[in-house]
Amino acid sequence: MIRSPHRSRRVLVTAAVGAVVALGAAGCVSSGGSSSSASGGNAWATATSAQAGGGTDALVAAAKAEGTLNVIALPPDWANYGNIIKGFSDKYGIKVDSANPDGSSQDEINAVKQLGTQDRAPDVLDLGQSFALGNVDLYAPYKVATFDSIPAANKDANGAWVNDYGGYISIGCNSTLVPVCPTSFADLAKPEYAGKVALNGDPTQAASAFASVWAGALANGGSLDDITPGVTFWGSVAKSGNLLKVDPNSATIQSGQTPIVLDWDYLNVAETEKNKASFDWKVAVPTDGLFAQYYAQAINKNAPHPAAARLWQEFLYSDEGQNLWLAGKARPIRLEAMTAGGTADKALLAALPPVSGEARFPTQAQTDAANKVVAQNWATATS
Repeated sequence: MIRSPHRSRRVLVTAAVGAVVALGAAGCVSSGGSSSSASGGNAWATATSAQAGGGTDALVAAAKAEGTLNVIALPPDWANYGNIIKGFSDKYGIKVDSANPDGSSQDEINAVKQLGTQDRAPDVLDLGQSFALGNVDLYAPYKVATFDSIPAANKDANGAWVNDYGGYISIGCNSTLVPVCPTSFADLAKPEYAGKVALNGDPTQAASAFASVWAGALANGGSLDDITPGVTFWGSVAKSGNLLKVDPNSATIQSGQTPIVLDWDYLNVAETEKNKASFDWKVAVPTDGLFAQYYAQAINKNAPHPAAARLWQEFLYSDEGQNLWLAGKARPIRLEAMTAGGTADKALLAALPPVSGEARFPTQAQTDAANKVVAQNWATATS
């Protein structure tokens, strides 16, 4: 289903892309493996690259000796994480303990702080961008072998955090119930879509809905410095009767209760696959308000399995790992470089809604300011 259970994870953690953009295209915490808190004496705990630690073969051997990797807040059906975890475990023979798969970015940060050097602390983190930027002191800098092929804007210069995968705000539409599907924000205001348009959650709480408000701003004269036109736009959509006060998920999509859904393109495209036997769920990235989000990887500086943590990063940013995210309909951070180099899976790439242009990202200050505007004005604007 569309990941409504993970809204807490997605709250106010967005990185935006405005105007014309390109996106290079976890239960209780479980017990860890054999490294224990002794990772502080493990040379891999401070290695800033595989080469610095003795080379890739040495890294693989050390990670296999540790035998375990602790991950957290990775839903198996989100962006293909179930297959990514399986692929890593099968390839290296390393057990992956996945804690709190329905957790939030804040849950991840809390676990790092509360568990300290315990064996069950997370080794690695997958975070919303604002959480990644706001907790750099918790991470171990590390540069994967493919570090240079990752755009400078999408990584810490020392590798403390690196964007991993993302997607665009898109419009999903049941073409059986909606004869002419909308492809732009301007379309969403048309009378023919009365009672048909749904946001994935409350934008004061859910990042995908918040992103839809910012995309609406970009489509209506706003900017990364001014999200107010987006609040105004969605207020008018609500007052016209077009905006549904229904939280969409796979069940509401299948029943026809939410025939038009604003959500990340990799989630909307997944709905296309799920429902192709019943109806055509069309997906369009709006041409007049492009907005995208990347998540970010980081290594816990107190990782109980420091070699496995670094090997996990190497796997994720390899062509193999990046194509696994692509198989989940997400856009891996190295997609542009892989497309140029011919290593991106062409069939998987063809399944993505087309987008082209140059990426722009807001500062943390812009994101914080936009969050405040939405929190203060959304309820009144849409009532």
